[in-house]
Amino acid sequence: MKKRIIFAFLLLLCSLSLVSAQTQVIAHRGFWKHEGAAQNSRASLQYALDLNIYGSETDIWLTADGHLMVNHDSTYGGVRIEKASYADCKNLILKNGEKMPELKDFLKVLAESASSVKLIIEIKSHATPERNREAARRTVEEVRKYGMENKVEYISFNLEACKALVQEAPKAKVAYLGSEHTPARLFSEGCTGVDFSLGTFRKHPHWMAEAHRLGMTVNVWTVDKVEDMQKMKADGADFITTNEPLQCSGICTSSEMKGERQ
Repeated sequence: MKKRIIFAFLLLLCSLSLVSAQTQVIAHRGFWKHEGAAQNSRASLQYALDLNIYGSETDIWLTADGHLMVNHDSTYGGVRIEKASYADCKNLILKNGEKMPELKDFLKVLAESASSVKLIIEIKSHATPERNREAARRTVEEVRKYGMENKVEYISFNLEACKALVQEAPKAKVAYLGSEHTPARLFSEGCTGVDFSLGTFRKHPHWMAEAHRLGMTVNVWTVDKVEDMQKMKADGADFITTNEPLQCSGICTSSEMKGERQ
């Protein structure tokens, strides 16, 4: 009888945990809409760290000479980052006046911060499978160098990069960004989560439940409209990536529209 009571109590705790699970917020390219910031700038990362949200997303390119530069687009200021040297990139100026950062600059900011906000590192899709795997390996090495394994997670549109991340950092959280693979396929490759666009979930609404049944986390990007934030929260998304982290945080922490996971 005592064992049955304990088992029933544990089941109750699990069910309460699922019901109360809260959708969390990831700032897309940092909190770059803050005054004095720019997308993927040191300032945008610092402002995101100050928000007490789940994470701050950023983008990584591997230069021809092995440096990990932080930028979204493949080119900036006429420089194609993947084909360029560090010397070509280091003096590129962002819109807020900062020089283009390296990943190590972000990891130093992270190391010096007491914030619990995680850095969500996107490995951009490089020209060849070998370059994608190398970018993933170099990124994991840099994270280890600064002792930030517990403060970062990884995402990529490139499955080769995801597979390399799983191999190089088997305890890390790795999620796939594209729309051509099912949660089951990604789970078989070792991914711990799916990170699909809002459009992908509209096209495949059952994928959220499928991912959750597999024990995977679900993130949806890039969600900037209030009604879409509310819908994704009600549907049970674990994370929402947004350019409006303040607004999204208010919606996700409100007591309204609490959706139970399917």
